[in-house]
Amino acid sequence: MSSQGEHFELSRRAFMQASALTAGGVALTAAAAGKSVQGDTMARNKSAVVYTGFVYPPTSQLDAAGYYSWPGSGFNAEGQQRDYTAKFQKLATDLNMTVDVRPGHVDTEADAAQFAEQAAAAKPDGILLVLFKKGHWNRVLQIVDSAPCPVVVFAPLGVLLVDHIREVQDRPGVYLINSGDFGAVERALVMVRTTAWMRQSRIINIDGDSEKQTFVPRIGTEILNVPHQRFYDVYANTEVTEPVRKLADAYRNGAKDIVEPNEQDIVDAARAYHALHQLVIDEKADALMMNCLPGLQMPHKHVPPCMGFMTLRDMGIPAGCQSDLNPTLTLLLVQYLYNRPGFQQNASMDTANNLYFGAHCTSPSCMNGPGTKAEPYILRSHAEAGWGCVPRVLFPRDQEVTLAQYFSGDAPEMIVYTGTIVDCPEIPPTGGCRTNLRMTINEVEDVRNVQGMHQIIFYGNHGKDLRTYCQLNSIGLRV
Repeated sequence: MSSQGEHFELSRRAFMQASALTAGGVALTAAAAGKSVQGDTMARNKSAVVYTGFVYPPTSQLDAAGYYSWPGSGFNAEGQQRDYTAKFQKLATDLNMTVDVRPGHVDTEADAAQFAEQAAAAKPDGILLVLFKKGHWNRVLQIVDSAPCPVVVFAPLGVLLVDHIREVQDRPGVYLINSGDFGAVERALVMVRTTAWMRQSRIINIDGDSEKQTFVPRIGTEILNVPHQRFYDVYANTEVTEPVRKLADAYRNGAKDIVEPNEQDIVDAARAYHALHQLVIDEKADALMMNCLPGLQMPHKHVPPCMGFMTLRDMGIPAGCQSDLNPTLTLLLVQYLYNRPGFQQNASMDTANNLYFGAHCTSPSCMNGPGTKAEPYILRSHAEAGWGCVPRVLFPRDQEVTLAQYFSGDAPEMIVYTGTIVDCPEIPPTGGCRTNLRMTINEVEDVRNVQGMHQIIFYGNHGKDLRTYCQLNSIGLRV
């Protein structure tokens, strides 16, 4: 097999800038702030490479033998390879990644050994094997056994039998798609891309009094610690410019109601956004997290940054509360997988009604992603500090959601639950943080058994998809 292949790619900046702000609701806040969606902050382009090979014997060989087995005599493997290669070209463009399609096809054990050797040398982010012959299943396993990265195996329906499917059903690092649904291949490539982008990402952590750099085990994300004082200084020096006034106007005009905050509270909330976003730009970061509590206590160093967190998340920039790494990583993971923000919240339960209860003083408003219609919100004071301006976002009833959290470490794990929003309890009589919800949980009979704290809730039922992501990336599922 030749060492040259076809490469399809698109710059990440072009992909991220394809997202556009909506014309309604609080989504206008980023435009009012004079910023584009993600493109101006994501200065470090990211890449993802999938090494791709087709596995089958030449049709001429089957003609000579006079017997084809599955997928049958009319399959035309060479023609199918041309068709799928064109589909991969489109996917590469759509997904902003490189799909390196190796010429020819893997037929013999020697071919499989050569493919595996070349894949190891290329160090791709993932391998995609397209299988067109049931009898060549062992060639696939030969490559899988020595693969240096996650492997996606795609076999069109009518190629494999049940024993083949079950052989890798639960195998870590492998995802078998035995289907005619090409959308499943797209989802698998997004998963490979996500892991690559996570490894190339930088999160700034506003906390403490020192600057230091660390990397998350296994996933590789860079964490750059930014001292509190630097944020205090940037915030203090953020003047009430025209962009700040426009953002404050957008906060005020987009609100369904304003309860405690006064005009200065709203303007200062807009200043906090600009200070946060300036640090993101300065450090070429993909996300941030902040220990906001010290600055809210007496003497006040800054206002609650919760409106700024809302706007950042609405723009597609993950922002994690209280410098909690695992939820921030989860926000970034969800953003890359689904282009959607998440609601980080404190975990509790309505024990009388067996419903999960989560609450926090910030949330995205554009829960369906950048450029989508914002959910209604009310401007309130920070629940625990008792001052400033924060959002109470009102989620719709009957909205399906996923609750997830990534636990970093040398042996990473994830919790994954799904359910449906029941309501956002009134405050008062309900206490706790300003944005809240009650939801059902599908995976447990008793909601008191739901694990985690500061888990991320985001729109859509993505439980099966996230569990597949865990299997492909050898991430344990915590139950």
